[in-house]
Amino acid sequence: MSVHWHGVYPAATTQFRADESIDIEATLRHLDIMIESGIHGVIMLGTVGENMSQSIEEKTQVLEAAVQHVRGRIPVLTGIAETTTREACRFAQAAERAGVDGLMVLPAMVYKADPRETMEHFRAVAKSTPLPIMVYNNPPAYSVDITPPMFAELADQPTLVAIKESSENPRRITDIINACGDRYILFCGVDDLVMEGVILGAVGWVSGLVNAFPRENRLLWDLMLAGNWDRAREVYRWYTPLLHLDVHTKLVQYIKLAMAETGLGSEITRSPRLPLVGAERDAVLSVIRKAIATRPAL
Repeated sequence: MSVHWHGVYPAATTQFRADESIDIEATLRHLDIMIESGIHGVIMLGTVGENMSQSIEEKTQVLEAAVQHVRGRIPVLTGIAETTTREACRFAQAAERAGVDGLMVLPAMVYKADPRETMEHFRAVAKSTPLPIMVYNNPPAYSVDITPPMFAELADQPTLVAIKESSENPRRITDIINACGDRYILFCGVDDLVMEGVILGAVGWVSGLVNAFPRENRLLWDLMLAGNWDRAREVYRWYTPLLHLDVHTKLVQYIKLAMAETGLGSEITRSPRLPLVGAERDAVLSVIRKAIATRPAL
């Protein structure tokens, strides 16, 4: 299967109203801001999009609205993060009907599958729809590791076309390339390892902080692709304290608070996620406000 995914793909937030109902209009306004800033594609309903906090019906509504609004300007993918393979297949088919361009598939949530079960899960979802799939590997968050030999074994499934590598181990990029050649499109999925990932061969970046700093995010990406490493390192060093927010358990709250501070969205999340308070809130705000005050020239 031939797809041409590359560049910055935000794991986009889902915006909520004060009563925790989905604010479709605000979600689409924010999507427009990121498109105007130069993102190359978007992933709706990933972890940052609070996938697991929404029903299939709500998620389908979000996808239908996003696809209709984007009108083919960029690829629209959706996260698939269900607790069973059956439900993952069901939502994949609903997403296909909604018109998305591809899927980002996670291991089945809650149960910690072994390698055989993990590969069967991805094969089953792939066989349920003709859509191209990005496999999301994030063992620190989900306790299921898809190793380079497993990716080599999965290479016979043609619709598994890309990998979002979030193991927090930069060696994995090289190990995947050594095991699989150019079989997969490689995306870095850890914000504060993106430069390392690009140097080692990643051609895409699934980013969280781009939601709050889309123009600076694109600046860093363009500098890296141009090989302007001196300037890229300067921007990366400015950006890294913010990017560290993406690898915390409360990354959704942190990113949405950054969006609120930059005027790009609301910090409202669905419970059990609650607004940040006390010393934790002060510490995160300090990082965000320092970054705003010292933004690099574009």
